[in-house]
Amino acid sequence: MTDANRVRTERTTAEMDGEFVVFVIGMRINRLRKVHKWLPVALAMPRMLRELDADPESGLLHYETVVGWRVLLTIQYWDSFERLREYARDFDREHVPAWASYNESNSGTGDVGIFHETYVVDPGDCESVYNNMPQFGLGAAGTLRRAEGAVETAGKRLGVADDELLVSEDGHRSGGE
Repeated sequence: MTDANRVRTERTTAEMDGEFVVFVIGMRINRLRKVHKWLPVALAMPRMLRELDADPESGLLHYETVVGWRVLLTIQYWDSFERLREYARDFDREHVPAWASYNESNSGTGDVGIFHETYVVDPGDCESVYNNMPQFGLGAAGTLRRAEGAVETAGKRLGVADDELLVSEDGHRSGGE
């Protein structure tokens, strides 16, 4: 088992050196029987990810792909918005032809939907906690380190003073991740 796949039983958090981008992109299959419409869309993302993996200078730091009922979703971590935009607009790379193909065959049909969300994030404006997890998400994109200190809430880690740790009548804690 590689170190990246090793489950870390300690409580960890991710650190990023500077501003970064979280890019959420995916598709939703609206008409299951129209395989000829959604399968090409589903196959486009793995091609793009292989292309980006092969180019360490692309700016893509890490990604996670999630498959759900009717939805394929990839969460990507980029070193800058400029690098993401550069890739998205490069006519010599996989994205522009995939986008054109989707528009030609699916735009306006309702057979398959696509979406993306882009977040430019300052390291001080986010927090993460991993427990009993291998490197994952932001923890794989940045530096994963042991989370120090007492159990606290996400709000406290982000500097929101009114986010209290809850303790039930029987003494069980909640609210701390």
